[in-house]
Amino acid sequence: MKILVTGATGFIGSHVINELLKYDHQIIIAVRNKNSVKHLQDKIKVIEFDLDNLQSNKNYFSESGKPDLLIHLAWQGLPNYKEKFHLEKNLPSHSAFLKNIVSNGLQNLVVTGTCFEYGMKEGCLSEEMESDPQNPYALAKDKLRKFLEELQKQNSFNLKWVRLFYMYGKGQNPNSLFSQLETALQKGDKVFNMSGGEQLRDYLPVEKVAEYIVKIALQNKINGIINCCSGVPVKVKTLVKNYLKENNKTIDLNLGYYPYADYEPMAFWGDDTKLKKILTNE
Repeated sequence: MKILVTGATGFIGSHVINELLKYDHQIIIAVRNKNSVKHLQDKIKVIEFDLDNLQSNKNYFSESGKPDLLIHLAWQGLPNYKEKFHLEKNLPSHSAFLKNIVSNGLQNLVVTGTCFEYGMKEGCLSEEMESDPQNPYALAKDKLRKFLEELQKQNSFNLKWVRLFYMYGKGQNPNSLFSQLETALQKGDKVFNMSGGEQLRDYLPVEKVAEYIVKIALQNKINGIINCCSGVPVKVKTLVKNYLKENNKTIDLNLGYYPYADYEPMAFWGDDTKLKKILTNE
């Protein structure tokens, strides 16, 4: 199978590539600059194009080698969830690119969404729930999904919309919780400032997220919205304490230093029923 991946140099993308290399498929990645992936060019095919500067007269399906599957991970400007460029810039460019490649023949499309599409709902979140996005990033993703679902009425293609929950691991944004914790540990700080840590969240290591994305992508029994999650709620402060214990590190946690984020509810996690069926090949 010929698999095209966008966003391959990002936090999740680099791990997805490592996972795909375990399979016997031809991998193509689309990047802005080939020089950024010199270390991969002996293993995969690299093509250049910029999502911010698409050319309407181009056939991106042919340009990318007529892939059997596209895993679309690209999305600019994270983790600035409240910025309007998600709606004003990202949404139009990603819609145009995906419409172009689908209209020209792509049969299988996988796109990563976000648990923020559920809005401020609490508890266990299932794919059957109505979306209710409350920030520009989530709104843009939700609009993109609905656009693709409308596009399916005109073009026959399989769509898997993978809703990502929380993750941690190598290559994460330096402003993320675990990146900040690791930096504090490396600096030898005695105290780590964080929120109260009472939030209930659904976390996975990024390697597991990449494994799940690939397994979702390589099957066609289950399509549509699919939660990519652990299905297990855990308090953020418990997760941090477990991380310290597993890595044999110590640091005093200054709980309550930061306020809780206003763009997410206090307690939510994913329903992993669909995902389990995919993983167990039911």
